[in-house]
Amino acid sequence: MPKPGMANFLTTDIYALTAEEYSLGRNNVEVVQLLITAGIKVIQYREKDKKAGQMYKECLLIREMTKKAGVTFIINDHIDLALLIGADGVHVGQEDLPPAKVRELIGNDMILGLSTHSPEQVKAAVALGCIDYIGVGPIFATRTKKDVCEPVGFAYLEYVAKNHQIPFVSIGGIKEGNIMDVKHHGAKIIAIVTDIVGAVDIPAKVQSIRQALKQC
Repeated sequence: MPKPGMANFLTTDIYALTAEEYSLGRNNVEVVQLLITAGIKVIQYREKDKKAGQMYKECLLIREMTKKAGVTFIINDHIDLALLIGADGVHVGQEDLPPAKVRELIGNDMILGLSTHSPEQVKAAVALGCIDYIGVGPIFATRTKKDVCEPVGFAYLEYVAKNHQIPFVSIGGIKEGNIMDVKHHGAKIIAIVTDIVGAVDIPAKVQSIRQALKQC
């Protein structure tokens, strides 16, 4: 039985993330509504600097909105928050809690994603047997994360695409202007942050990006 939310994940093209700092004064709830209107089917809530209570209130609203719209909702890092609001899944990094322990906490029905930056890390992720998808990147330099590693470029992306069956999201500095290169190197699901949430007209931007992807 597929996990709730994985059907969207496996058929989507764009994996959207919140980033209120770059959202032109709009809050995350407003941005998520625009993402849903634009037809985005997978959304990750990623906030590093907000208070827990504020994130909880936001995510309660977003969970209600995404559930009603049939959109997969992933929480970055905050496992407790994901459990409290009934998210579809969580995404963790290499320096967060061990994925096997996260799986123990969230059970078998929630999606578990893991960021990876090297062939060794994807091999380890696959060997764990508890990861549903991985993040591959950062492909390019990115300013949306303060503790990000150096860009991995296309070599690692191509390696994952050619050698592993695990679903993956390409991430890191990807915008409409370079998205075709990313797709040409093996990406199927592409994470985009500032180019979407920082657009004046988010639905129009998503449509423009999807038009670009169709030309690949």
